[in-house]
Amino acid sequence: MDAFYASVELLRYPQLKGMPVVIGGGRRKVDEAIRDLPDGATLADIPVAAFPRLKDYVGRGVITTATYPARQFGIGSAMGLMKAAKLCPQAILLPVDFDQYRAFSRRFKQIILEIAPLMEDRGVDEVYIDFTGVPGGQREGGRVLARLIQKSILQATGLTCSIGVAPNKLIAKMASEFNKPNGISVVYESDLEPLIWPLPARKVNGIGPKADAKLERFGMRTVGDIAAKDRQWLIANFGKATGAWMHEVSWGRDERPVVTESEPVSMSRETTFERDLHAVRDRAELGAIFTHLCEKVAEDLQRKGYVGKTIGIKLRYDDFKIATRDQTIDRFVDDGASIRRVAGLCLKRVPLERPLRLIGVRVGALARANELPTGPQAGPLALPAGRTAERTDSTASLF
Repeated sequence: MDAFYASVELLRYPQLKGMPVVIGGGRRKVDEAIRDLPDGATLADIPVAAFPRLKDYVGRGVITTATYPARQFGIGSAMGLMKAAKLCPQAILLPVDFDQYRAFSRRFKQIILEIAPLMEDRGVDEVYIDFTGVPGGQREGGRVLARLIQKSILQATGLTCSIGVAPNKLIAKMASEFNKPNGISVVYESDLEPLIWPLPARKVNGIGPKADAKLERFGMRTVGDIAAKDRQWLIANFGKATGAWMHEVSWGRDERPVVTESEPVSMSRETTFERDLHAVRDRAELGAIFTHLCEKVAEDLQRKGYVGKTIGIKLRYDDFKIATRDQTIDRFVDDGASIRRVAGLCLKRVPLERPLRLIGVRVGALARANELPTGPQAGPLALPAGRTAERTDSTASLF
């Protein structure tokens, strides 16, 4: 999907189309810009001048996504909002609304499944689709079916997407970036040398900043530079698994099938605070956030039909160090109260003297709720052996 979160926001605020808009920062249910909306007015009636500007933002939030006009200023995902404000102070800042984005995500994926049922879900805004057995899937190398998917999604949601069609997932992923927004790129095996080899190595899904920096030290900047190296040289310098993988992908080889069903390993929610919070001084605020995260994880589990029995927490302190703890209980749960109770026990096992930047809650060891045997899972939650729900220290008791 093209600038997915931003595009969803522009459906609500069409008056912002063509403008630099940044999505990020704190999550709030009601935008400050619309609190004084007159009776009978719609979101489209809000004057542009009423929206908050990036130059006025103060805090540590990061960008989730940005419109294409904002990206022209060098703004991108995961960039700090304060840094982005220096690049494009006039950009409009909107809060994230993940509930809305997930709703649109379900809609566009359902549309795809009605056309091409072999679909691999890769997150809220991306999928892989196997055209092989779809009627008409090979016409014009897949371009006809790609146009049908684009048109169907646009008509149903008002959103655009870009599609890469190729012999495998590796090249299809790269091709989907060629003609954004609202583009279709068809790449054949014979296109490897003219289209893929000139690309920067970082364009390969799986080559991150560290690997890219190491490639740079060897004077290798493009996919073609990797392809020019001997397989054994890559293995010697990058390790057996990574070196062999680099050789394969540089030659456009990828045998991974489209996986239509996959089981999640865990579900989690976390939030980064606008300011550091202390376990004693900010106990009420931290407690409310902690409870909210537990409830949201529970909602995710229930919506997707899963239960779990390993509950964990994640803390990031003001010095950026991270602490995690988890606890496995004797039965599966999917309710906020049980998750909060066990997560609270995990908190007793971490130091809480330093201020916190982030807190997260995770539920793992998942199973499908409708596949569990009846009987043993029922009844009150049993706490881990040797532990009780009683708090014995003042810092832990705030949660």
